[in-house]
Amino acid sequence: MTAPSGPLALDDALARITRNFRGATAHADEIQCECHWGSAEELASLKVPDVVLDPDLLRRTVWATDWADQASVLRRVLPQLAVAMAEGGVDDYDLPHLGEWIARGNWQQWPIDEAAAVGTFLEAWWVRSLTSPAALPAHQALTLCGGAAGTVGPWLAFWETLDHPLATQRLAELVDEWGLILLSDDLPWSTIDRKDEKLRELTAWLLTHAPGRLAGHDRLLNILNRLTITGPARWDDPDWPYPAAGWER
Repeated sequence: MTAPSGPLALDDALARITRNFRGATAHADEIQCECHWGSAEELASLKVPDVVLDPDLLRRTVWATDWADQASVLRRVLPQLAVAMAEGGVDDYDLPHLGEWIARGNWQQWPIDEAAAVGTFLEAWWVRSLTSPAALPAHQALTLCGGAAGTVGPWLAFWETLDHPLATQRLAELVDEWGLILLSDDLPWSTIDRKDEKLRELTAWLLTHAPGRLAGHDRLLNILNRLTITGPARWDDPDWPYPAAGWER
C-alpha cells in the first residue's frame, strides 16, 4: 500500500468515495426478513439513492450477512459508512465483522476506479489510526482493515515504515492489549478467513520489528521474548510478565 500524504488525505479519500458511489442503490429485488432485520419501508430506502440512513438502520444493514447482492448493498452504504468511520462513529461496531462484511462485497474485483476509491479510503483511515490521538487505536483498526483486505500484511508493512511517535505508542498498546492472547497462540480477534495465516503474519512481524521500537518497555519486551519460546517453558518462566493472581495490568 502507498500511504496518502498531507492533512487532508482522509478528506480527499472520503470525497473519492462519494464521487464513485453517489447514486448507488441496493438491487431492486433485494429482500430481508421484516421480523429480524427491519421494515419494508427501511428496505425500500436502500433502493433509493443518496437517502441518509438512520444510524441504527446503517448498523443493521452492516450486521446482516445474508444479502443476495452484497456488492450493491455495500456500494449503497459506502458513502455514509465511510463518513461514520472517519468521524469515529463505528467505535462500538464489531470491527472484525465490519471488515469482513466489506470484504464480502468483493470490492477488490470492482472496476478500477471503484476499487481504488475503497482501497485509498482504507489506507487513509489506517494512517489516521497510527498518527492521530483522536482516532481508534491501531490494533483495533487493524482488525477492520485486515478483514476488509483479507490480509494483515500490507497494513503491518506500512506501520513498520512509519516514523511517528504515536505509531510507536500504538505498537506498545497492541502488545499490551493482545499479549496474553498471542501467548496463547490465538488470534486476538474473531475471523472466518485465514485465521492461522493472520496469526503467523502478526506474530512474525512483531518478533521482527517490535523489539527495536519498544526499547525501555521491559514488560512488553518480556512478552515478545516469551513468544519465541514454545511448549510449557513459555508459561513456566519465572519472569512471567503478568501478575500471578491474574493478568490485569
